[in-house]
Amino acid sequence: MSDAAVLHVKGRVLVGPEEVRDELWVVGGRVTFERPAHSGEVQRVDGWVLPGLVDAHCHVGLDEHGAVDEATSEKQALTDRAAGTLLIRDAGSAADTRWVDDREDLPKIIRAGRHIARTRRYIRNYAHEIEPGDLAAYVRQEARRGDGWVKLVGDWIDRERGDLAACWPGDALREAIAAAHEEGARVTAHCFASESLPDLLAAGIDCVEHATGLTEELIPQFAARGVAIVPTLVNIATFPGLADGGEAKFPAWSAHMRRLHERRYATVGAAHDAGIPVFVGTDAGGSLAHGLVAEEVAELVKAGLTPTEALSAASWGARAWLGREGLTEGAPADLVVYDQDPRADVRVLADPGTIVLRGRIVR
Repeated sequence: MSDAAVLHVKGRVLVGPEEVRDELWVVGGRVTFERPAHSGEVQRVDGWVLPGLVDAHCHVGLDEHGAVDEATSEKQALTDRAAGTLLIRDAGSAADTRWVDDREDLPKIIRAGRHIARTRRYIRNYAHEIEPGDLAAYVRQEARRGDGWVKLVGDWIDRERGDLAACWPGDALREAIAAAHEEGARVTAHCFASESLPDLLAAGIDCVEHATGLTEELIPQFAARGVAIVPTLVNIATFPGLADGGEAKFPAWSAHMRRLHERRYATVGAAHDAGIPVFVGTDAGGSLAHGLVAEEVAELVKAGLTPTEALSAASWGARAWLGREGLTEGAPADLVVYDQDPRADVRVLADPGTIVLRGRIVR
């Protein structure tokens, strides 16, 4: 579509969970619901329309060994785009991906800077590995480097214990999260187990990734404080394989990981039922492939969210949570068109038709 062209999207425009319109127009790269006075080229697209999907836990610029080059990062971003993901919250990356901001054909990235982990308590080459006395300083640094988020590693295997263990004392967390908030950033944390959650909650954490350790006691506290979770269920599906690989050396950890996996759907369902905000994230870019957003939405439905609730976790609700516009008057035209109603069957998301990014058809 040329710069002068106008796009007319006709069908069922899912502006929100309860708001459906019959059409929208894209003029100058932006959404309008008013028919433009235009005598030039008009391109027509028909179908069911959603705002560009959101992957709220994704790692562009990272693979299982650490930072990757720009060519690999580009392939990752294009794979996400082909799946309909047009907005990414990059939940930690060792690579500098600022160059992506200059590319009109790549998804928008909201960065959390680099992971911050305890020394020798995370995946090699991923994180700043530090001790508690330096936590606040590193959090402040990454808050200034990121786009409004900071990512902590809240727990990881303690090899002496042979099981998952919290990485940070409560006083260090309180100082660090306060520092992030002073810088205008929110804080999220990687957490598999339960042990790290009370101190993070008391320190004012804004979000927890994975959250497999939520318990009946903790869920009401998370709900009362409005702490969001990004379950990454497509990642949790790998726990049995990880447990098998670590069985000989860390049997307690392996058993723990299997328990977390077994109750994953019940944990997410209980969190959602209690009112905890739940958002879609795939954890792509480490050992997982990119482009899995449709699979994660389907996993949330298995956990008990309705199809519309699961769609919101990847579209309307996720965009509002991240402070980004959806299909509103004057918003950047980032949208995905499907042949069928995704509210009737979320598996429709796996086969996007037309994809429009910043007003241009990219598929």
